[in-house]
Amino acid sequence: MAMLEIKDLNVFYGGIHALRGISLEVEEGQIVSMIGSNGAGKSSMMNAISGLVKYKSGEIFYKGEKLPTQASKIVKAGICQVPEGRLIFANLTTYENLMIGAYLRSDKDGIARDLKRVYEIFPRLEERKNQIAGTLSGGEQQMLAMGRGIMSAPDVIMLDEPSLGLAPLLINTIFETIREIKSMGKTILLVEQNALKALSVADKAYVLEQGRITKSGPGAELLKDPQIAEAYLGKSK
Repeated sequence: MAMLEIKDLNVFYGGIHALRGISLEVEEGQIVSMIGSNGAGKSSMMNAISGLVKYKSGEIFYKGEKLPTQASKIVKAGICQVPEGRLIFANLTTYENLMIGAYLRSDKDGIARDLKRVYEIFPRLEERKNQIAGTLSGGEQQMLAMGRGIMSAPDVIMLDEPSLGLAPLLINTIFETIREIKSMGKTILLVEQNALKALSVADKAYVLEQGRITKSGPGAELLKDPQIAEAYLGKSK
């Protein structure tokens, strides 16, 4: 049974048909990557799963049961989204941002344990725990957004363009961290324009074009696909 399953999902923005009957599965413990150009519908898919966008038709199942459509219930069920652009609370401290991630939780011991784990993964966040988040570097803000997601104690973490706007060295660090998060037993759905990195970490990957899934398969196989190499990896056939 898939941890997360989407069946024939359709999303509209006014007259724009953003997602055109897409179906996909995310197995427990996997990293599943979604690649595609700007406007392909990648963020629309994540926002539909998170309850931030209403879908017109289709079904989303989580652990075999139909997923609620209310955002807070989705987080409480065990799915969190780390949004594109980070969307941290710039006027609050690093620590306060992390605690906001745990706002639906009441297990104090578990919260303390997860905070310690976040600081182990991102030592820089502990060093800057009292610093105003808006003064952090872009890479530190991305770490904070991912740490805040972990603080919600999710089983599924959805990462929307985690490398956006980061220097190459920081991008490597972020993808090393994605592997580390997987090693914690988390399931990851990754939307990423850096197709090389996204396919390199993926157990399974999907290609989304103009709201439709056009290819899918193991990440390692799609890396060798000549059409994908030409379209997304900057390589000719």
